[in-house]
Amino acid sequence: MITVYTDQHKLRDSKTELYGGEMVPPFECPRRAEIILGAVKSAQIGEIIAPTSHGMEAVFAVHDRGFVEFLSTCEAEWRAAGFKGEAIATCWPTRTMTAPHIPTHIDGKIGYYALAAETTISSGTWEAVLASKDVALTATDLVLDGARSAFGLCRPPGHHAAIDQFGGYCFLNNAAIAAQHARDMGCERVAILDVDFHHGNGTQNIFYDRDDVLFLSLHGDPKDAFPHFLGYVEETGAGAGEGFTANYPMPPGTGYAAWKACLSDALASVDNYKPDLLIVSLGVDTYENDPISFFKLGHDDFIDYGRAIGALDLPTVYMMEGGYAVDEIGINVTNVLIGHSNGTRAG
Repeated sequence: MITVYTDQHKLRDSKTELYGGEMVPPFECPRRAEIILGAVKSAQIGEIIAPTSHGMEAVFAVHDRGFVEFLSTCEAEWRAAGFKGEAIATCWPTRTMTAPHIPTHIDGKIGYYALAAETTISSGTWEAVLASKDVALTATDLVLDGARSAFGLCRPPGHHAAIDQFGGYCFLNNAAIAAQHARDMGCERVAILDVDFHHGNGTQNIFYDRDDVLFLSLHGDPKDAFPHFLGYVEETGAGAGEGFTANYPMPPGTGYAAWKACLSDALASVDNYKPDLLIVSLGVDTYENDPISFFKLGHDDFIDYGRAIGALDLPTVYMMEGGYAVDEIGINVTNVLIGHSNGTRAG
């Protein structure tokens, strides 16, 4: 399996994150990608290549243009306003403030486009975001051109990025951009399977009223886990998309047996949908020792579920999302990819 990777991700190196009432070093940091890359090399998963540059067509097909423009200028506007720290939202259009106006001052504008306050925007973020998007599209092109599977080592991640909101460490939605690109390249149906601990609220938002992209998410119950306000079982799509979204929220302490039962149901839905391409939003923060999650998967469980996904024998692109137990993240990622290869051969 070819891995697509670029050092450009290091440009995203924020120093602050709001967590537990304190400003702490971000859990989503450059070292995550470096450990995964080292594990991919050690496990000899396959060739590692750099991404090729892609345009913005697929980006604008899923994201609001004003939002994209905001991301590209936010850090410069923040500095021009005289603020000393990293750009961070402090005010939002909440349930009691919903006038349809986008502020011109960056302090208000960032709140309009932010879904949470933990994610700062720092120098180099936009350049890394564009590179991550290119990683996703290059990995997708490999599969569209005939490879059976590929791994996009995307950083920053993307699945929390909605049509016009960023947060949860995500800015542009790599999986959604890749899915749209695949559709534009001739795929009639695409399935996105999100196995990150946190609900893929952004991906759901983008495709909620569409039937050409099936979205399924296994995640911590939003009553107890970020992003809290989306990801409930009754959310199944709207309009033409009714029935093409499926959510599997699970409670604190969920172990592999219960998690695997949800995965099996989701994989049956994917198999029934018969997509031309499967995109897996691969978050390994389901690991039992992840610092900001509450599932209990062990190292071997990642091999097993990778094998189950591979057994579908579908053209498959893995996109890196979350996973914050830094020392173990490489083991768990490569275990999924190794399991997938074994499952494909077995199938």
